[in-house]
Amino acid sequence: MQFNKELEQIKTYEGGKPIEMVVREFGIDPKDIIKLASNENPFGVSPKVVETISKNASSVYMYPDDSMKDIKEALAKKYQVTSKNLIIGAGSDEVISFAIRVKANKHKKLLMAKTTFAMYEIYAKQIGAKVIKTPSHQHNLAELLHLYKKVKDIGIIFLCLPNNPLGECLDKEDVFDFLKKIDNNTLVVIDGAYQDFAQNKDEKKKIDPKELIETFPNTLYLGTFSKSYGLGGMRVGYGIAGEEVMDALYKMRPPFNVTTLSLKAALTALEDKEFVEKTINSNFKEMKKYEDFAKENKITFIDSYTNFITFTFKQTMNATNIAQILLKKGIIIRDLTSYGVNGIRVTIGTPEQNSRFLEAFKKVLTT
Repeated sequence: MQFNKELEQIKTYEGGKPIEMVVREFGIDPKDIIKLASNENPFGVSPKVVETISKNASSVYMYPDDSMKDIKEALAKKYQVTSKNLIIGAGSDEVISFAIRVKANKHKKLLMAKTTFAMYEIYAKQIGAKVIKTPSHQHNLAELLHLYKKVKDIGIIFLCLPNNPLGECLDKEDVFDFLKKIDNNTLVVIDGAYQDFAQNKDEKKKIDPKELIETFPNTLYLGTFSKSYGLGGMRVGYGIAGEEVMDALYKMRPPFNVTTLSLKAALTALEDKEFVEKTINSNFKEMKKYEDFAKENKITFIDSYTNFITFTFKQTMNATNIAQILLKKGIIIRDLTSYGVNGIRVTIGTPEQNSRFLEAFKKVLTT
C-alpha cells in the first residue's frame, strides 16, 4: 500500500517507557520501578482533583461543553486576558499542530533550535513543510535571526522557553529584542510548558502572556496542565494569542477535543495553588542534589529551569548504555541519543526517588 510521501521523512515520536513495559521486559515488581523519563509530577495530582474526577465520573456519557467557558474564564483571570484570547487543546501538543497547519506548508518553512521538542518537526513534516534548525543544540537567538534573514519563506518560529529536552531558558528581555526583528507576518510560538518553573527560579526568565501578545500580535503563547499541575494523563493544554491568530487556530480545532473530566480536572487543578507551589519548591530543592552530584563526579550538566536535568557525557561514556543499565534496575530515564546528544534527561522526582537514582547512577559510573 502506498502512503503520502511526507511520511517517509517522519520519525515516530517515542515517549518515555511506561512502567508496564519494564515490568514485562525485566520481570520487576511495579512498586520497585521509578519513572523519571517523562517529566511528570512526582507528587501525582492534587487530592482535590481526584475528588472532582470522582464526583463527575457519571457524566462521561455526555459530550463536554464545547465552549469550554469555565476553564477559559479561569485562565483569562489568571493571565489577565479575555476568553477570546484562549484556545484549549488536548495537551499543548494539539495547539502546536494547529499553529503549524495555519502558518506552514510546502512553501512556508519552520525555524527552530537544533535540539528542542520533537513534535514541532513531526507536525511540520506531516504537512510537507521544511524544517530549518540552528547549528547549536541550545537556543541561540543570533543563529535563529541569521537563519531567519538568510532563508526565504519562514512561516513560523518556535522558541521553547524553557527548552525541552535540554532545560536551558532565554531571558525575557533577549526574547523581546529578538521579536522586534521579526516580520509581523511570521508567527512566533513561545512554548511555555515549563514557564512556572523558570520564573520561580529566575524572574528574568518570566514571559507574561498578556504583555507578549499585546506587544507582538504575531505571537502565540502555549501552556499546559501536564507538568506542575500533574495532569499529564488528562491531556489539557492551551494557547494564548491575539484575536487574529486565535481566529485562524479555531478553524483547525475539532469539536469536543477535550474530555469532560479533563476540563473539570484542569479547573480544580488551577484553583489549588498550594499543590503547585509545593511541587515547584520541592523540585528546585531536590535539583540541587543532582547539581552537587554532577560537580562531585565531574559530569557536565545544563543549568535547568524545568522539572528535569540534563547530563551530557564525553565520548568515553555512552548514554544509551547508561540508560539501559539503569532500566534493568527499574529506573526509567530518557536517553537523548536520538536527539544527537550523548546525554540523559532525568525528571526530578520525590526525595526518595532522587536518592535511589543517584545511588544507582554512582554505581554505574564506578563500574
